[in-house]
Amino acid sequence: MKKVAFHTLGCKVNHYETEAMEELFNKNGYEIVEEDSLADVYVINTCTVTNLSDRKSRQFIRKSKKLNPDSVVAVVGCYSQVSPDEVQEIEGVDVVIGTSERDMVVELCERASTNKEKINIVRPVKTYKSFEKIRIEEIKSRTRAFLKIQDGCNQFCSYCIIPYARGPIRSREYEDIEEEAMRLAEAGFKEIVLTGIHVASYGKDLKKGSLSDVISKISRIEGIERIRLSSVEPGLIDKDFMKSIVESGKVCDHFHLSLQSGSDSVLKRMNRRYDTQEFRERAELIRKYMPDAGLTTDIIVGFPGETEEEFSETMSFVEEIGFSRIHVFKYSPRKGTPAAIMKDQVQGDIKNRRSEQLIGLGAKLAARFHREFDGKTMSVLYEDGNSGKGFYEGYTTNYIRVKTPSQTDLIGDIIRTRTLIGDDLTMEGTLL
Repeated sequence: MKKVAFHTLGCKVNHYETEAMEELFNKNGYEIVEEDSLADVYVINTCTVTNLSDRKSRQFIRKSKKLNPDSVVAVVGCYSQVSPDEVQEIEGVDVVIGTSERDMVVELCERASTNKEKINIVRPVKTYKSFEKIRIEEIKSRTRAFLKIQDGCNQFCSYCIIPYARGPIRSREYEDIEEEAMRLAEAGFKEIVLTGIHVASYGKDLKKGSLSDVISKISRIEGIERIRLSSVEPGLIDKDFMKSIVESGKVCDHFHLSLQSGSDSVLKRMNRRYDTQEFRERAELIRKYMPDAGLTTDIIVGFPGETEEEFSETMSFVEEIGFSRIHVFKYSPRKGTPAAIMKDQVQGDIKNRRSEQLIGLGAKLAARFHREFDGKTMSVLYEDGNSGKGFYEGYTTNYIRVKTPSQTDLIGDIIRTRTLIGDDLTMEGTLL
């Protein structure tokens, strides 16, 4: 039996797409092996958000060819899409696929192996008109499942390469989403995470429907007890949206609202489509309808021209909003984006200091959020652990990680659990 190994960089969407490609190889008689194993085919699903992502992709390409010089190496995803010629020139690359036509990956790898030819099928993202019908049909786990409903982005933030890598927004048809969600429910999944590159834009290209409509359909599927949203833009949050998701009774009270900066002047240079006042209003609206909601976010420090005053504005705004968790990124120039050629690029030591300060504030806010639920009873979906080690871990609806001792298997179960203060990342649980 032929063997194939995968290496995936980047976001949850990439991981979903890798799993779909694994299924394609499986159906064609391949055995899926670990990424550092001897294989006939290596597939590297790339990310290109930063230059570091590109470098990691190149490193694994070279590593794969060293593991088996006779193997076929296929490079797919965002890095391939943005820099197809550069990827093709890397020694050892046989197949180059962008962010479309991944359903052809098996056929192309076998063609490259048989004919000893290099293949590059990357085409311009402006030609992408519809959602690529690549899906997951075989179920590998039994806790929460990611369901890709959308691809592409039309926002063009000044620091971001993704619109150039993923193309314009394309939404998945309702019927296709519903069909996959029903299969996931039948397989025993209790939580579905709706994911995509810009989930909030769902339906705009179809000229019908919205994210609220998708949630409404999925919430009626028997067996699905939780619906969680991946990262969303503040503009999605209004009274109608909040009313609709509360009425569904299944949407988790956790929102990853991407802030990026707490300074209006920086937000403007980033070409973000909101200011801090609008963000504040959206956060207040969430808490009005879901008082216990967890609010997580991404923030970039050291964006070109960011002054000490602007960074202080971000620190103050972050504390005011009271996020439950913060993901901090140091700005990295990305060739091909407007921000990469902006004046006043911030020095590395300044980025490092600001990152440390913001991470410290994030830990303080996370601890404060946990204290609000000390001694309370919450529903936890257990996802990880084993009885041999004596504990299991899982998440509450508002995305608090809980670690609970148990000698019986809890994985896949939603259980009422009393939570107690643990560390910055995890609370301690006691089964009721």
